Amino acid sequence: MAGQHDTTAVIEAEVRELVRRRNLDPVTDPSAVARLVDEVLADYLDRSASSSPPEDPEALSRAVFDAVAGFGPLQPLLDDRDVEEIWINDPGRVFVARRGRSELTNLILSAEQVAELVERMLRTTGRRLDLSTPFVDAMLPDGSRLHVVIPTITRQHMAVNIRKFVRGLSSLEELVSIGSLPEQAARFLEASVAAGLNVLVSGGTQAGKTTMLNALCSAIPARERVVTVEEVFELQLPLPDCVAMQTRQPNLEGSGEIPLRRLVKEALRMRPSRLIVGEVRQEECLDLLIALNSGLPGMCTLHANSAREALMKMCTLPLLAGENVSAAFVVPTVATSVDLVVHLALDAAGHRRIREILGVTGRVEGDVIETTELFTTRRGRLERGDGYPPRPERYEAAGVDLITTLGRHADRAAQPALREA
Repeated sequence: MAGQHDTTAVIEAEVRELVRRRNLDPVTDPSAVARLVDEVLADYLDRSASSSPPEDPEALSRAVFDAVAGFGPLQPLLDDRDVEEIWINDPGRVFVARRGRSELTNLILSAEQVAELVERMLRTTGRRLDLSTPFVDAMLPDGSRLHVVIPTITRQHMAVNIRKFVRGLSSLEELVSIGSLPEQAARFLEASVAAGLNVLVSGGTQAGKTTMLNALCSAIPARERVVTVEEVFELQLPLPDCVAMQTRQPNLEGSGEIPLRRLVKEALRMRPSRLIVGEVRQEECLDLLIALNSGLPGMCTLHANSAREALMKMCTLPLLAGENVSAAFVVPTVATSVDLVVHLALDAAGHRRIREILGVTGRVEGDVIETTELFTTRRGRLERGDGYPPRPERYEAAGVDLITTLGRHADRAAQPALREA
């Protein structure tokens, strides 16, 4: 084992030297590095023909390539499609999540390796990590999200989280295929997005909110111009007319910061047909509500334990914008700005599923926003509720037949809605 490690170190050193001499960039030109690794390994095998050759040249080649052009010992975990997230509590404790469940790996790193890996991950992001900025959020080249905290905010070691970008789940049909929601609910959500309803996606951590938002965005008509704003790029929208923006940290002098609230305001100047906010956490919720209330369709995600709690939180966050913002303004604005709430949860078996879909009628009783149950979970399955969707005129304008889309319950639920209208 020690001999194999020494061989890897020798070949890695030769490859790094040739990369430096030939002025190659391993990040932008990994294929050139791969050819270089094969070239150096072939030369090494020729030189060692008389002695004992490496037991597994292919594994040796992969280890050297990962060390030079990838993220070293973490690369096999990043390449493993079953791994959803990787986190490091200390160099000797590296965890992964598979199918929603965490497990401790047998990977043991040194503190120097962790620091070097973090530095390499941040190299192309334009973000920094130091005593004045002990937290960092960044996106890796493959779309995975990186979060790092350093001592003395942590007790002793760097805390590293890598949330991988899940490929192959970019549409509602693909979420139906893995059981996240039934086909009837998917058809309804697709029609709702096409009709321009404002959708709030809620759930706890790791519930699949970003994946659901990404899938909902795939139903946006291709003719629309979409502007997305996020703390860190996570959404991957296959749309022909799309502009993506992310926040920026302050520089060393403490200036130059661009918060999410600023991006929401700037997005409104870019002629959007639809505004997508990756996640609302603070006072930027006020600017989003004002945009939605002015007639601009949009979607966003929010941390909450239920769909109704998500609406309550949407009524609370704008109050952080200043003392001049009151609940008397915010509550009716939320009621008329949010049309649907899609709530997701991670169950005990590690499956991510939609738990409920609420419609927001636009009416307020006291300080309580009136909602209608469109889909709800019964006996472990998402089933059609008794409610009728808001904004029926938008569905009609988009050519959507709600009776056909929602099934037999829609006709019965529509009667009281029509009488109230």
